[in-house]
Amino acid sequence: MTHWRQIFRPFVGCCAPELRPDVDGSFINPESRRRPRRFSSHCSEERKLRQFPVILLLMFLTSCAWPQQIAAPEPSSSAGNPAARPSDGAETAGSSAAGRSPGAIFGAVEGKNGEAYAGVHVTLEFTGPNPPPAESASTDDNGDFRFSAAPAGPFRLTFSSSGFVTETVEGVLLPGGSYDAHTIVLPVANATTDVRVTATRADIAEAQVNIEEHQRVLGVIPNYYVSYDRNPAPLTTRQKFQLAWKTDIDPVAWIATGAFAGVEQADNTFAYGQGAQGYAKRFGATYANGFIGTMLGSAVLPSLLHQDPRYFYKGTGSAGSRAWYALYNSVMCKGDNGRWQVNYSAIIGGLAAGGISNLYYPSANRDGAALTFESAGFGVASGAFQNLMQEFVIRKLTPHARRNDPGLQ
Repeated sequence: MTHWRQIFRPFVGCCAPELRPDVDGSFINPESRRRPRRFSSHCSEERKLRQFPVILLLMFLTSCAWPQQIAAPEPSSSAGNPAARPSDGAETAGSSAAGRSPGAIFGAVEGKNGEAYAGVHVTLEFTGPNPPPAESASTDDNGDFRFSAAPAGPFRLTFSSSGFVTETVEGVLLPGGSYDAHTIVLPVANATTDVRVTATRADIAEAQVNIEEHQRVLGVIPNYYVSYDRNPAPLTTRQKFQLAWKTDIDPVAWIATGAFAGVEQADNTFAYGQGAQGYAKRFGATYANGFIGTMLGSAVLPSLLHQDPRYFYKGTGSAGSRAWYALYNSVMCKGDNGRWQVNYSAIIGGLAAGGISNLYYPSANRDGAALTFESAGFGVASGAFQNLMQEFVIRKLTPHARRNDPGLQ
């Protein structure tokens, strides 16, 4: 440690020589090795006067080198002085404002081929803590957009326009900086159109009739008057006459009529004579029976009585239930209202056709009411036989039948 004499040596050397401690504790002059003489009181007073300014200077220098630590006063409590310090909310707002120095966010919106999109809606959302309200803008004629006074922090840009896919871009804006979102490509949205088609019952029936008109046994014999649809729609009057007319003019009907006339010619049935004239009369009478019976029983009367002339294929259940269903349908039918009812169309149609036949059959073969009821009874019996064939045989021989046949599921 530095001795105090080394510090004050320049100031006190004028009054006494340098003294060093001796072995007995006294100070001696190293040059004379003699004990120092005592100073007079006059010299002592003179030395004090000389040292006073020096001491003041040392005190000043010491106070500058080691300043006193002044304790700061304790802040008063918020309860005692609420205005002494700002609230937490004020500090947060101040710090948030300081951290969100305005900056700029800009960019452009284009199409896939580089065309500028004007009027695109651009929404700027701030995603940081305590975010300010969102801002919005629209692209100009050049497709450009700009937010000139956006607060600093994380953000999200949303680009939307009618007919285009919505796009988003996220980024962070530095305080006082600029963010270039570059070029945003806005793809065209896929166009979707919901089309609801509501078909009327007539439209549904028309589609079913078109299917039935292509039904042919073995691909040759018309099989128009059977429906394989699970939910058949009732026929309109036009559709009933359409089916009857197509059945009567089908080439197969002409061929079948010619065959029946040939059999009658060979058996000399009815008094028409022989030869071409007799054959022609038999051909005409046979064709008239079929034509009149079909038109009356399958078109005229069903239209007047609102009945459906078709056979509705069952295809499920036991053989006995299906056979009973086929026989039942020879005298029963479905009405246009979907309810089962007596098949007045077929019964009355057969009687009417038999009565009309008395007008063109030879007088020798006219038997009045007996022939009429005989023809009607024959019509009912042939209808029952046809229904049994439809239920068990003809479906398998009709290649263009509906694929929703319940018996084949």
